[in-house]
Amino acid sequence: MPAKRSSGQRTGNDRHFVDAALAAGAAAAKVIDPRSVETAEWVRWKCQFGCDGFGSSRMCPPHSPPPSQTRAVLDGYKTAVLFEAGRGEPKQIAVALEKQFFLEGYYKAFGLGAGPCMLCPTCAFEKGCRHAEQARPAMEACGIDVFATVRKHGFTIDVVRSRQDVQHYFGLVLIE
Repeated sequence: MPAKRSSGQRTGNDRHFVDAALAAGAAAAKVIDPRSVETAEWVRWKCQFGCDGFGSSRMCPPHSPPPSQTRAVLDGYKTAVLFEAGRGEPKQIAVALEKQFFLEGYYKAFGLGAGPCMLCPTCAFEKGCRHAEQARPAMEACGIDVFATVRKHGFTIDVVRSRQDVQHYFGLVLIE
């Protein structure tokens, strides 16, 4: 298992985490401090008033964690991998990395993806998640300002104005 990092230090783990993300299918990846991830209350409003997936699953608002809880969780980690991937890929990659890092001894590993959950045609709210091992909330569903966060870390993301515009999708894996 790679050596652990003390607060604020960069170690050889960074390369390991980036390489793992790339091997899992990410187009690009960076190790970041989770405290640098931007959260805001307004982000969930964009889900509520603009996304037809709002309330459609346990992974979307109002069922996903609110920004205040997300902020508290982020602040409880020392390391994260922020990565870019193709459409529909961030959640799959996040789950794969979460599992890999957990098995390497990072027992607090947790992944977040992008967009609504597409694992089932309808969510089994009362019965519990049919795919708990694969289902993860989107960063935006938890109040993460994806635009501000990825720009802060040197990734490109723009407002998509038409179907012809290039779209960028991101995921985040918390590691400790």
